[in-house]
Amino acid sequence: MTRHLPNDDDISAFRQALQAAGVRRIATNQADPGKPKRQSDASEARRRAAVESNTLQTSGRTSDGRVEAVRPSEYLEFSVPDLPWRTFSQLKRGQMAWQAGLDLHGYTLEEARVELESFLRDAAGQGLRCVLVVHGKAWGTTSDFPVLKSHTNAWLREWPGVLAFCSATDIDGGTGAVYILLRKRGQ
Repeated sequence: MTRHLPNDDDISAFRQALQAAGVRRIATNQADPGKPKRQSDASEARRRAAVESNTLQTSGRTSDGRVEAVRPSEYLEFSVPDLPWRTFSQLKRGQMAWQAGLDLHGYTLEEARVELESFLRDAAGQGLRCVLVVHGKAWGTTSDFPVLKSHTNAWLREWPGVLAFCSATDIDGGTGAVYILLRKRGQ
């Protein structure tokens, strides 16, 4: 394979094209990390609420109101803003071993909410770090979206002890289940 080296005309034409496109030479060859990001007020309020209620003993933390519908095959993911990227990446790849699981199949919406809250309280009380919840992908009998999946997505975002969650890998249920990363005790 022959290698084509640019001649002076090629280089000149390239520089003219860059100039015509408005490209400017950079002043320094170092990255500017900018100002450190300030935590959002919502993130701070959520963290404060979690610290204030260390035991997570209260009932009814999750809403039972209207939620945003998700598709049966939609990938779910959420993390608090200050969670390290590497930790969330390991969770998404299924590299964190889950220590307990809950299957919500067969529960009514209200039963599922109570079971999920109880499960999360128990897991936090035992100091578990990663758990699995199977919500399924089935549509509700009177709705055109997966009711338990949609509500689980909303409930987990509200729970103060949840640092992150994402759809599981195929071997653990795929988009019909979620891995949940829980806050360490005292955090």
